[in-house]
Amino acid sequence: MLKNNRRLLSLTTAALIASTSLAAAEPSAELIEAAKKEGMLTTIALPHSWCGYGDIIAGFKAKYGIEVNELNPDASSGDEIEAIKANKGNTGPQAPDVIDVGLSFGPSSKAEGLIQPYKVSTWDSIPEDAKDAEGHWYGDYYGVLSFVVNTDIVKEVPKDWKDLIKPEYANAVALAGDPRGSNQAVQAVYAAGIAGGEKDATKAGEAGLSLFAEVNKAGNFVPVIGKSASLAQGSTPIVIAWDYNGLTWRDTLKGNPPLDVIVPETGVVAGVYVQAISAFAPHPNAAKLWMEYIYSDEGQLGYLKGYCHPIRFNDLVAKGKVPQEMLDKLPPAAAYEKAVFPTLAEQEAGKTAITTKWDSVVGANVQ
Repeated sequence: MLKNNRRLLSLTTAALIASTSLAAAEPSAELIEAAKKEGMLTTIALPHSWCGYGDIIAGFKAKYGIEVNELNPDASSGDEIEAIKANKGNTGPQAPDVIDVGLSFGPSSKAEGLIQPYKVSTWDSIPEDAKDAEGHWYGDYYGVLSFVVNTDIVKEVPKDWKDLIKPEYANAVALAGDPRGSNQAVQAVYAAGIAGGEKDATKAGEAGLSLFAEVNKAGNFVPVIGKSASLAQGSTPIVIAWDYNGLTWRDTLKGNPPLDVIVPETGVVAGVYVQAISAFAPHPNAAKLWMEYIYSDEGQLGYLKGYCHPIRFNDLVAKGKVPQEMLDKLPPAAAYEKAVFPTLAEQEAGKTAITTKWDSVVGANVQ
């Protein structure tokens, strides 16, 4: 990618809000009223150009008439957590109500008592492996590793990881980062490993290394960090990157050159961001209403407009909720049905194998 005296509702009212918001298909009238009384929501690390957040924030304000106080749009996930810690007793405008952070920050924030549980009315349609069972955090959107291809140069696009070994891709394949340090690159190697059916995370990492060793031995691997510019110049005509990056590059280049974004047939690894409510949120009901909004069909489609796949994507497609013109701008929806959400433990095991053995197994110094 990228929180007063108002809190003192009676316990009876608070309990009513919690129970009705879980049972209803949309926010309860009580929750909406309580949020409007608070009158404000404080967000942090939500740049308008990221994942459609500009339109999502505007939609929330228009629907509920609640002011949105936007803190530091360019903050990192770590900055968001520090903002909660620094404002535990602060009910002013510098205390965030909600956070949008990388997956690893969900469990750690829960363990530190920094976030509070709340289950939105669409809870059941959020994949089990992308949410905390108690509702402290849950995925809001994700990307999958894809092949971003300059089709001016590459006429027959790769369809799966093993295709990258083919002779027609000589001096063509690059990662969007150094796999000894970049999460995007590490996850790409891990995805190549699980494509072969390996379930153990460490072994999947090693299998991914073996495949990239073959790609390198075949003369297909380009040891530079692939970007939009290198795609356009043709120096890295195939870049393995998050699909939302590739789709944004495609639009930015406006067909010069034409890019195609291919989700592989196997080894579809998702990188997920999670949403949570601060345990010290000055506007707890506005925070809950925000959660209801971004996990509603409307809010989830807002992410998709920004090329970040909403966590409820498969559910929305199955119910015919995604407009065809939106689907037409994306890789086939069926490709995302295979998306795998590695646990933190799996990610760490795979990362350790990949970062420590890349030099010895693959032997390509990515710069």
